[in-house]
Amino acid sequence: MDALGHRRWVIAEGWIPDSSTGPAPALTSHETACLLNTGDDDAHVSVHVYFTDREPAGPYRVVVPARRTLHLRFNDLTDPETVPLGTDYASVIESDVPIVVQHTRLDSRQAENALLSTIAFPAG
Repeated sequence: MDALGHRRWVIAEGWIPDSSTGPAPALTSHETACLLNTGDDDAHVSVHVYFTDREPAGPYRVVVPARRTLHLRFNDLTDPETVPLGTDYASVIESDVPIVVQHTRLDSRQAENALLSTIAFPAG
């Protein structure tokens, strides 16, 4: 299959809930960028996180192997710094090959969990 998607994606809405209910890690409140690489080459991906009141963080770097998917939890990003909980942010995701990006949030602050999912904005 040909490589599907774009090389640059934007998730304008980001916020990791600062508490959770239920067993970890499955029900830990989180934000995820679901990255799909349908091409024949590994995707070298960088993520920059933007905030309302300070300079961006990043780049965070990951590799999505050829013909594979990676569900990247923003909660797990630690290098160069941890993405803060309970803080508004946005992200720009860039890849050296076309990929598809979907954004998902699990909010488990209450026993009645909430799940949000949307396609990211393909910016190029």
